[in-house]
Amino acid sequence: MADVIRSATPLDVEAVIGLMRELAEYEKLTHLFVATEESLRDALFCERPAVEALVAERHGRVVGYALYFHNFSTFLSRRGLYLEDLYVQSALRGSGLGTALLRRVARIAVERQCGRFEWSVLDWNQSAIDFYTRMGATVLPDWRIVRITDDALKQLAGAA
Repeated sequence: MADVIRSATPLDVEAVIGLMRELAEYEKLTHLFVATEESLRDALFCERPAVEALVAERHGRVVGYALYFHNFSTFLSRRGLYLEDLYVQSALRGSGLGTALLRRVARIAVERQCGRFEWSVLDWNQSAIDFYTRMGATVLPDWRIVRITDDALKQLAGAA
């Protein structure tokens, strides 16, 4: 049976949550992992979805996924596509599934006339950095992610 890259359906949510948990373990961030099947199902399949997902199947089993959404560039005055997650189970890395997922999301960005396709990578994840570089990506040295969450977010919003 050939590998398949396809859009996720509600039936894939359980498998994708499991893979998301594996990603959190790999990145040593399980203490931040609070996603549930219900929250992911809502984000993917509500009236106005926040994200979209592709899944990679091998022998009929979901073994990888890509989660992405639109952002916007003021300088380009065009929307872009942001890759939140690209994950393939560790035993299948190097099998071409990650490349296939990344290429499919890139194709979606081109079809939607996005001005850019971007994502973040942890600075210690050299194998991912090398993979992305081989695929033609540039790791931007001058940019840092800025984040505010929880109580600090409520305080900033004036709600605390």
